[in-house]
Amino acid sequence: MNLSLVYSVLVVAIVFEVLGTSAMQAAQHFSRAMPTLMMVVCYAIAFYFLSWSLRYVPVGIAYAIWSGLGIVLISLVGYFVFGQTLDLAAVIGLALIIAGVLVLNLFSKSTFH
Repeated sequence: MNLSLVYSVLVVAIVFEVLGTSAMQAAQHFSRAMPTLMMVVCYAIAFYFLSWSLRYVPVGIAYAIWSGLGIVLISLVGYFVFGQTLDLAAVIGLALIIAGVLVLNLFSKSTFH
């Protein structure tokens, strides 16, 4: 399988997970119907694409990429869309997550089979 395609599918999964998590924030404890519906649909799409990528990427590696990039992206959404703050420790932690994902993808022989 084409490496670019596999990682593109994983990125689509991550984007829909971030959209679903953003909708969860907007759903206000499931009290708003449209954001709640959007959350369910986005998570279903995210898990479909994640499961597809697991055909080619080991589950631990895929989940590390999924969760790491998801955390960084949802933190940025929280900051820019929801007005949440990030202190220096949070920014350093997010930078370390990005570094970890880069190390996995650049140096690990486990990322693609």
